[in-house]
Amino acid sequence: MELTSLKSWEALLAPQLKSLNFASLSSQVDQAYATTTVYPPAEDLFAAFALTPPESVQVVILGQDPYHAPDQANGLAFSVRPGIPLPPSLRNIFQERQADLNLPFPANGDLSSWARQGVFLLNTVLTVEAGKANSHKNIGWQEFTDGVISALAKLPQPISFVLWGAQAQKKAPIIAASSYPRQILTAPHPSPLSAYRGFFGSRPFSQINAFLQKHGTSAIVW
Repeated sequence: MELTSLKSWEALLAPQLKSLNFASLSSQVDQAYATTTVYPPAEDLFAAFALTPPESVQVVILGQDPYHAPDQANGLAFSVRPGIPLPPSLRNIFQERQADLNLPFPANGDLSSWARQGVFLLNTVLTVEAGKANSHKNIGWQEFTDGVISALAKLPQPISFVLWGAQAQKKAPIIAASSYPRQILTAPHPSPLSAYRGFFGSRPFSQINAFLQKHGTSAIVW
């Protein structure tokens, strides 16, 4: 795996990056890219880390794994590039944003503006084989993202953690152990399979901004 995009995270994630588990994960990911079609493209694998350095993180939105259809996954959880039709999960996110903040649907599904404001758009698993949702859930990404969440939990700034879906919610105990200001919001995944079980009506965007402003930091322009 090419780790250049992790440069600003190297010190924080040194224990994970130097571990035998990460070496094994890296080998498996490289093999998958070499022998199958994997999303996101290899050059975008750590895009979320490149756009949102740890000292800038105000919000963590944690999903499951990348989109598994062509041209969708771009390294930012739930985001797609301009010109790509909105996947159903992202459409549901924008529907809840509209209901929560009375904002119209945006022109496209590019969430990089969120990332540049300190919204770390992370999945629990960072790669997927084409057409096979959650196909890389057992190759070591869970341990790596456990380490990422643990490192973030130790940062001093206020951080809101938004855990969408059962896989993301398994990380809640790691966050709860932090002694710094933390908000943990949980809801079903925004996928059409689960959004009607409590994602709609969860109002995460207004809750996040209320938390950030309460602790003296800037609200996110959603």
